[in-house]
Amino acid sequence: MKPSKEPGTAQPDAPGAGMLQRAFAVIRALGEIQPEGGRVTRIAKAVGLTQATVHRILHALIAEGVVEQDQNTKLYRLSVDFFALAAQAGNPSGMRALCRPALLRLCASLGDTIFLLVKSSFDAVCLDMCEGPFPIRSFTGDIGGRVALGVGQGSLAILAFLPEAEREEIIRFNVPRLRSYGVLDEVYLRTEIERVRQLGYAGRNSGVLEGMAGVAVPIIDRTGCAVAALSVGTLSARLGEDRLPMVVELLKRQADLIGPQVNPFDVAMRRPMHGLTRAMTTEPIA
Repeated sequence: MKPSKEPGTAQPDAPGAGMLQRAFAVIRALGEIQPEGGRVTRIAKAVGLTQATVHRILHALIAEGVVEQDQNTKLYRLSVDFFALAAQAGNPSGMRALCRPALLRLCASLGDTIFLLVKSSFDAVCLDMCEGPFPIRSFTGDIGGRVALGVGQGSLAILAFLPEAEREEIIRFNVPRLRSYGVLDEVYLRTEIERVRQLGYAGRNSGVLEGMAGVAVPIIDRTGCAVAALSVGTLSARLGEDRLPMVVELLKRQADLIGPQVNPFDVAMRRPMHGLTRAMTTEPIA
């Protein structure tokens, strides 16, 4: 007797299942060679199928609007329609909802204020926070506050782990903006970025906010890029050398759990204020 099959699950011998699996293999292969695209020979080698089979699959996907072929180079690539479809997936407030439990856990464990910052062009925006019992001041202030990337531990943690070309462009643009903070200049910023990259966290008290201290770790997505940061803001006396390693470890543990779950199409990754507004207007009133 054949073992029973779970209802609703695709089986290898189901009609069309093999072709469907091959089509998704081709889609994944195209995703790995975006944005330049590839020829049939390259794609066939990547998925382990014959060129004739891959050619048929590609043209079936073109008919469905999933794949397109450049008329000049003849290279195949995923279509704009495919990315538009993917962008519709997920909750518009997904990043905030995803991170909220971590903020609550960290705030309860540490007894300090926890911030979630996300990148927005040349700035970092406070997407969420969980207030601790100690009165503090921060660069972003409340939820929705904005600060230039490079100012404060949270934004520095994001900037340090961006792709090099993007990081350089942001530094070039932001250096004139940082001078208004007095102690910050390009040499200082680059030194701090290198230090953060070596340590894996941002934790030096710049002295800009007297009596305040903070430490932050980046949230790294599946591509290895920093998309956000978890940050602790507290009194300087509460973040001495004896307590710092424990705080960093707790932050990293939560960031490592969040990173692989980040939806790359989340609106909060592109327009934080839009995602924040949507999230806050849909939350139930206590």
